[in-house]
Amino acid sequence: MKWGMGMALLGRIVSLNISKPVTIMHGNKEVETGINKKPSGEPLMLTFTGLIGDGQADLIHHGGPDKAVCAYSSVHFPYWESQWKRTVEPGAFGENFTLSELTEGSLCIGDTVRVGDALVQVSQPRQPCFKLGLKHGLPELPLQVQKEGYTGFYFRVIEEGKVAEGDELYLEARHSAALTVAEANRIMYIEKSNVERIERILAVEELAESWRQTFQSRLAKLLEENS
Repeated sequence: MKWGMGMALLGRIVSLNISKPVTIMHGNKEVETGINKKPSGEPLMLTFTGLIGDGQADLIHHGGPDKAVCAYSSVHFPYWESQWKRTVEPGAFGENFTLSELTEGSLCIGDTVRVGDALVQVSQPRQPCFKLGLKHGLPELPLQVQKEGYTGFYFRVIEEGKVAEGDELYLEARHSAALTVAEANRIMYIEKSNVERIERILAVEELAESWRQTFQSRLAKLLEENS
């Protein structure tokens, strides 16, 4: 891990990607999606609700303050290239930030990160939906992403500012709970009945509200079953 400006250098933005929602066919139904992100080629303003010029179709499950920025690691691209037998381009996972070096094991829920002129905070892992499979013609892809743990993650924005391709990401503060994105994924998908682990993640105040509600409901059910 490199150091600079008194903070740990985590990696950089390989590509800054945006798109506006479009309508595509899903079987015989029309669905709207903003997953087809493409490199912007220029610096963009990052606001509390996301990048200027970007958009999401499903504002219940995507976007909003807790999910202002979707980030994905290019470290995973070689794996997917080996699976798909084709080149994986930035934006392939609908991410706004394609990152170097950083993976789900590198950051913790609640970590604050300086990038460009902005300050962001890790809020939750990314939960891949059917539209990712639709984008690539691979309906099994969301489940595969979940199984491999190569989900990516979301940032909320603490301080707005301009960001650009090539900007470095610096760890400004590690959250005291030190619960990684990878661990959060394991609690969500594998250790589903582990009350102690669920209570641990719920103790992280910075956890996104949607994940908090899911874990609170799961915990209440488990405690009722065990009572």
